[in-house]
Amino acid sequence: MSASVTERPAAAAAGTATPSPAAAPAPHPARQALALAVVAGCNAMIQLDDPIMNIALPGIRADLGLSALAASWVVGAYLLAFGGLLLLGGRAGDILGRRRVFVAGVVLFTAAAAVRSVVPTGELLIAVRAVEGAGAAFAAANGFVLMLSTFAEGPARKRAIAVCTAVGAASTAGGLLLAGALTSAGSWRWVLLLNVPMGLAVVLLAPRVIAETARVRGRFDLRGALLSALGAASLVYGLSQAAERPWSDALVAGPLLAGLLLLSAFVATQRRAAEPIVRLGLFRDRDRALAFASMLVLPGALIGAYFFLSQSFQQHHGWSPLEAAFGLLPVPVTMAATAGVAVRVERAIGPKTTMAIGTAALVLENLWLSALGPDGAYPTGVLPALVLLGAGMAFCVIPPTVLATSGLRAEELGSAASVLNALQSVGGSLCIALMVTASSGRSDFSATMSAGFTAGAAFAGAALLTALSLRPRRRLRA
Repeated sequence: MSASVTERPAAAAAGTATPSPAAAPAPHPARQALALAVVAGCNAMIQLDDPIMNIALPGIRADLGLSALAASWVVGAYLLAFGGLLLLGGRAGDILGRRRVFVAGVVLFTAAAAVRSVVPTGELLIAVRAVEGAGAAFAAANGFVLMLSTFAEGPARKRAIAVCTAVGAASTAGGLLLAGALTSAGSWRWVLLLNVPMGLAVVLLAPRVIAETARVRGRFDLRGALLSALGAASLVYGLSQAAERPWSDALVAGPLLAGLLLLSAFVATQRRAAEPIVRLGLFRDRDRALAFASMLVLPGALIGAYFFLSQSFQQHHGWSPLEAAFGLLPVPVTMAATAGVAVRVERAIGPKTTMAIGTAALVLENLWLSALGPDGAYPTGVLPALVLLGAGMAFCVIPPTVLATSGLRAEELGSAASVLNALQSVGGSLCIALMVTASSGRSDFSATMSAGFTAGAAFAGAALLTALSLRPRRRLRA
């Protein structure tokens, strides 16, 4: 009797003994569904935060009297804390218990989300946003692993990943609409409270429906934690400054160089550490390393639609924030609708071909929008490209996520998930910095937008090359 295996265990691909995959217990299906709902709800809450802040920021600047630099720190403080603490959050879950650290992260995130809505000054808002980013890092680093440990490796886990992807996309859609409506009808302070009910629900339900993971005996690698946090934070800061300054500027080149040096020192310490934060053996398998690499460039294929089209809708077409939110809605709606399809396609033709189809769609979509210009008709010009973008992202995100977390022991899942999240965070900052640099200095917004989408096509092309470098799927005897 033979069976079709979608992906090979990582250690077998590397030519070493195959580890025992993370075998999840088999709880009652209803309990599994509730656990998935809680983790997906947390994922949705964190993803909802970005559209909320982007739409609320103009009102925040006006009411609190923030300069453009201070306003950038409202976003930057969150990104620095989030990107810098992901790896530490994963290691904390190993030692203290993933559910405990997950709930603590959600509590911190939710409390900060409530406080930020009543802050009287911009300085306090920036500090609260840093606390919020720390809570998001600890929640994100452990929530995904809790989901993986709830579902055994195979079709059930792939479906769970698809559900998380769909719920996250749907939350982005809902966040765009709610934030646009509340901003148009009331104060920005109302908008910032949208995350609080979701956070409270996750905190109340998680201890009841999610089983605690076994703790790993060990200690924190404080030197590695400090190097990884400072290195990632320096890198994210430098990249965020590169969106507004030349790459030779001291505020760009200095933090980037410091980040690279700190991260190089971090890798060196991880090679010698008895209990490392990141298991470098994860990168020995080519397919897993390529899956990680894809997360560095995939954000660049998505960012342009939100960054450039939102400006085009409001500044050149005169749309309100709510109308602009409706205009971008096809992206998350299509992504949510096609996530399940992507899982079935991946099971039938393998991760390599599935990801290649998705990245090719992103190349086409970005080239399409680069030739359109800001005056293109929405129904015939913009809408088809946004549908293509949403479907392409579903086909691009699920296969590398599956590849990066398959064939691992239970104690390796946390490290893999933390690396996946960290690379996506750094990749988002890198892509937006490069995209803004590529589109700056143009004569008008039409040329700027065209250059930005051309850069997005280049990022999508890099992801396509990554997909084509994956090994073909093999059929193994069961």
